[in-house]
Amino acid sequence: MKPFRSLISVAKKGRAADLVLKGGQVFNVFTGDFVTSDVAIVEGYIAGVGQYSGREELDLRGKYVTPGFIDGHVHIESSMVSPAEFARAVVPSGTTTVVADPHEIANVAGLDGIRYMLAASAGLPLRVYVMLPSCVPASPLEHSGAVLGASDLAELMHHPRVLGLGELMNYPGTLAQDEDVLAKIDLALAAGKLIDGHAPGLGGSQLMAYAAAGIRSDHECTTPEEARERLAAGMHVMLREGSAAQNLADLLPAVDAYTARHCLLATDDRHPGDLIALGSINHLVKKAVEAGTALPLVLQMATLNAASYFGLDDLGAIAPGFAADVLVFDDLKSWRPSLVIKAGRIVAEDGKPLFAGREAHDAAADARVRNTVRLKPIDPAQLKIPARSGKARVIGLVPHQIVTRKLILDVPAANGEFMPDPAAGILKLAVFERHNHTGHAAAGLVHGLGLTSGAIASTVAHDSHNLIVIGANDADMLLAAREIERMQGGIAIVKNGRVLKSFPLPLAGLMSDQDIYTVETELAGLRSIARQLGVKPEYDPIFTLAFLSLPVIPALKLTDMGLIDAETFSLVPVSL
Repeated sequence: MKPFRSLISVAKKGRAADLVLKGGQVFNVFTGDFVTSDVAIVEGYIAGVGQYSGREELDLRGKYVTPGFIDGHVHIESSMVSPAEFARAVVPSGTTTVVADPHEIANVAGLDGIRYMLAASAGLPLRVYVMLPSCVPASPLEHSGAVLGASDLAELMHHPRVLGLGELMNYPGTLAQDEDVLAKIDLALAAGKLIDGHAPGLGGSQLMAYAAAGIRSDHECTTPEEARERLAAGMHVMLREGSAAQNLADLLPAVDAYTARHCLLATDDRHPGDLIALGSINHLVKKAVEAGTALPLVLQMATLNAASYFGLDDLGAIAPGFAADVLVFDDLKSWRPSLVIKAGRIVAEDGKPLFAGREAHDAAADARVRNTVRLKPIDPAQLKIPARSGKARVIGLVPHQIVTRKLILDVPAANGEFMPDPAAGILKLAVFERHNHTGHAAAGLVHGLGLTSGAIASTVAHDSHNLIVIGANDADMLLAAREIERMQGGIAIVKNGRVLKSFPLPLAGLMSDQDIYTVETELAGLRSIARQLGVKPEYDPIFTLAFLSLPVIPALKLTDMGLIDAETFSLVPVSL
């Protein structure tokens, strides 16, 4: 409960504050001004802004003070570390609140995965709220580790840190009034909770229908026109700048004095190297300001707008009665805070966390997301791709993008099956169901990665996170898959029958139990070896592979069910 009696006493100067931030240039999100003021804090809340004295005082003259930044949509799993280590990575850069969608771990471990994320994020110096995954699995064209219906989600919908239903990427099901999708919408609306959207390219009457269903946001816009159409429909637009999808600069022209209030910032998926080198929401603020967007509007998008959209009425402002989540900057150029205060307590200074990485959950919860690789023994025949002709449908990589192209290429064949042709840039790709020993598997072809020998395997494979392997020959692909099984999840690179390097991801096959710097060091080592094997610089050998099994992103993808035409949502044969 908010300590309003103490707040009243301190605000009217009837007693000293616990902490006073003295003389900084304090940003007011309601007026858009920086004003020289003191900030009085008591019991984790702001009592007043003006002239105050306290039992402890910090001299902030010459410094700038803003509310803590809020990430409106993020998958913590993409950081490849536990929630505790994720907090150590993002809090020093100024993010004090995130709204997480545990979609990735839910596809592996179902409700147990969501419970793990809630338990592991409790009590951290980072406010972690959750939107329940709406699409597990993401598509009927793949097998995931769980299937979550409305009745399953109902168990957690009233959790105090659950804000609603996460990105409803099954917009075809929404428009077709699929009963399973509508039941989830009913669940959220009946609970008075929000529904986030995910509808790339949707427009016109279809967008109207989507918004009419109660979807109130979208983070998949890539053009100003898309953004403004959603804003005109009463939706909030999340300007996204992640590691894989970087749309902020393209969307900024849609932000003006009228629309900004309904825009917020989100990272969606941000990988370890980017979190270390660039930060989190602070990087989006820096990029938006440097692009010429008015600073007051940018800071509103990074703070108040997200808080207002999600109904977090105590967050997003430095004003009486708001939580004392405060950032202190030495300048307005680097956007690296010199001090981070969460709930009135200093939690980071000069880019360093002042709290230890720890797991705020019990061992039983941890056990539910370990040992998740349940792979039926692989039959080498599962790697064979029947060739009815010399032409094949091939997944064409696009530099720096997660979309792919539909290619029709001449591919060599022997004994009635297609062969990889590394010299021509053609590799074999396979996906194996790894959750329930089903034995589902499929193989296809990929062009463009550059790998000339060996194989790379991973259990980070959006969205169902089955075992994915790409390679120049079957023997190395099989060895890489077996190494993943031995580690119970992770990444492996193999050449000539030898494991060159592997890195375990024991938490659901998605996350390490090490710190983020160790993770990035290991990933850098894997990338270096992959480059030596020919992987081109325009492709990240780990994360490019991770998106080749995502059937909701065009144009061709591969799941454990087969080759997917993601534009028609249908299975298609490799051979023409």
